[in-house]
Amino acid sequence: MELDGSVSRFGLDGDPDLQFLLKGGNLIKVKSRSWRKTRFFRLNDDCKTMWQQTSKTFKRDSGFSLEDVDFVRYGRQTEGLQKYTDLSFEDRCFSVVFKSRRKTVDLIASSKEEAKQWVSGLEKVITGMYNLNRLQNSEHWIYSCMRKADKNSDNKMTLKELKHFLRQINIEVSDSYAEMLFQKCDTSMSGTLEGSEIKLFYDLLTYRKEVDMIYAKYAHTNGQMSSGDLLNFLQYEQREPVSLEYVQKLIEKYEVDETAKQNKYMSKDGFLMYLNHEECSIFNPAHKGIYQDMHQPLNHYFISSSHNTYLMGDQLKGASSTEAYIKALTKSCRCVELDCWDGANGEPVIYHGHTLTSKVLFKDVIKALKEYAFKTSQYPVILSLENHCSVEQQKIMAYHLTSILGSALLTHPLGDQMPNTFPGPEELKGRFLIKGKRLNKLDAAFNNNTTEDVDSVSEEDEAAEVKEAEQKPKDKSSKKIKLAKELSDLVIYCKSVHFSTFEHSRDNHSFYEMASFKESKAMNLAENSATAFIHHNMDKLSRIYPAGSRTDSSNYNPVPLWNSGCQIVALNFQTPCKEMDLNQARFLPNGKCGYILKPEFQRDPASQFDPKNLSVGPWLQKKTLHLTIISAQQLPKINKDKQTSIVDPLVRVEIYGVPADNASKQTHHIDNNGFNPTWNTNFQFTVHVPELALVRFVVEDYDAASHNDLVGLYTLPFTSMQNGYRHVPLLTKRGSLIPSAGLFVHIMALDAE
Repeated sequence: MELDGSVSRFGLDGDPDLQFLLKGGNLIKVKSRSWRKTRFFRLNDDCKTMWQQTSKTFKRDSGFSLEDVDFVRYGRQTEGLQKYTDLSFEDRCFSVVFKSRRKTVDLIASSKEEAKQWVSGLEKVITGMYNLNRLQNSEHWIYSCMRKADKNSDNKMTLKELKHFLRQINIEVSDSYAEMLFQKCDTSMSGTLEGSEIKLFYDLLTYRKEVDMIYAKYAHTNGQMSSGDLLNFLQYEQREPVSLEYVQKLIEKYEVDETAKQNKYMSKDGFLMYLNHEECSIFNPAHKGIYQDMHQPLNHYFISSSHNTYLMGDQLKGASSTEAYIKALTKSCRCVELDCWDGANGEPVIYHGHTLTSKVLFKDVIKALKEYAFKTSQYPVILSLENHCSVEQQKIMAYHLTSILGSALLTHPLGDQMPNTFPGPEELKGRFLIKGKRLNKLDAAFNNNTTEDVDSVSEEDEAAEVKEAEQKPKDKSSKKIKLAKELSDLVIYCKSVHFSTFEHSRDNHSFYEMASFKESKAMNLAENSATAFIHHNMDKLSRIYPAGSRTDSSNYNPVPLWNSGCQIVALNFQTPCKEMDLNQARFLPNGKCGYILKPEFQRDPASQFDPKNLSVGPWLQKKTLHLTIISAQQLPKINKDKQTSIVDPLVRVEIYGVPADNASKQTHHIDNNGFNPTWNTNFQFTVHVPELALVRFVVEDYDAASHNDLVGLYTLPFTSMQNGYRHVPLLTKRGSLIPSAGLFVHIMALDAE
């Protein structure tokens, strides 16, 4: 068994694009108008990292990992390239955009063909990397660690290299254990491991006793698992109502042994393959695509929403960027905020008013929205305008919106008569909706009522409240904002109005007139008048936004607001945190399309659901969740700089939902083993309203002296969990997959007595 072979695993052997990347070439790296330098780039043999030659004598040659890349973009698509290169370079440019806050790498190739080959090659390798299943990923990871440990690259491993390797894969063993393992594998007694000895070592290392035990329990046919045995396992243990035909397809798909495949058996290796695949993930594959009714009125859905979308960092001096909009949209965000102010040369700008955040042109943001809004999801995008512009620049805003977005911009209600309810996401596919002030009622769109001479509206409720930082204690009710008719007419289904009480809204506001609530006001209503809030949201939309005092772009807990039926619960997408993690979990099912149908009891006018005081009703579907945290595989090192540092992992399980369901329990920690720790810890939770509950798995590195460091996490809706033995993938704090790591758990959610 050689310590290479990464290329073949992507199925890209002999691919010309891959050969091109492995050979590498010169590219011009662009950082500013004056900073342009030629650098040599190539793909390393591991097919996971790019190598870059630097000119600094003392700096080791640098590069980046493809696992950190969000996407590769062809053309002058980034702010850097638009600012620092001329239009004539358009077809030679491309950019590498990262998941973290690392700066985008902007590059110019020597020709259009070469630029396209770099882009298509990188996209192929990144796709190949993510298409590997967990088992292949895990092998891939172990082999790349072995290659690093094989200091002299002779495809042999000495005892010293073996010990180094074990530390690399996050496992601390005594010298005597390492020696025992080495002796067991060194069958030729040559003092090094090579070929089949490395294979033996690999098998011993990755042996999973817990999987062996499950297999043995169900393999009743001469020690093998027949189709019938596997059917028994799936029906009884995994609680999957499947047929024998389905079982035979699984064997066909995952069995590695040809004889077993012909005899319709599943060997232990085949079974491990199956356990590591999507069918055996904790997340129900039936919820992966769009499976909900998308024809209900728009206000019947939770809508993934972002606040201060233009910011890459904090709210006082962070950078404003079109990149921030692209990142939010690719994370399925469907409501973005545009904070608009008068700019130089008659061009409106977007930034955080009265702060040192940088400015970005309104028209550039609209161009980026046009380009990226519907790449991840086809469903409508709401543009929430926070308008601080003069009438002249508002007219420019209206011009940019109509000319750039064209027919994608909704400028008239659907149908030929005045509606009394919202259309559904399905009817609004590919459309932009503007949320903002409107001078008149929507009926004017049908009766050509252009005689109204109103040109200003009260600004008291503008979501910003003209940013708390500069509020003066004068009478706010007299504050008026002049509104350009051209901009006003673009507001169709999302007209901003002031909220005073639920009764006032019910008696005075039409369905399309919506209020924005500061988090404190919304939390207060959710706490004290949840049922009334839920009924308000059956007819209308509500938008919630973080307090202006959150200058660090931190977030509030969105769960109580979803419990109250609020649709547009806007969070700072640029801030990785628990609240953002819960948001991504809420929108994980239904094709990650940014729209989730609210439970029936939040849509039915007869409903008396109160999240705080649970009476009997359709929402009460009490479940007992039995959960065993069995083991983890290949947890990453936390402290990359200290190669000697091994994690001491523990697992915490948290439930978020109605107050009665909120809970948290954790395992003990295991010393010095991030490679294959085993807990076998049982937890039991009672969940009263499963349709609103989210389940969060957090793996931490225990530290007695300071706070624990995050190793990885995964959150999903309770109703999207599968029963039985399941693998839980793990994500980083920023939400990207840790390719080879995972938890192994057993789940049984049963109807409570």
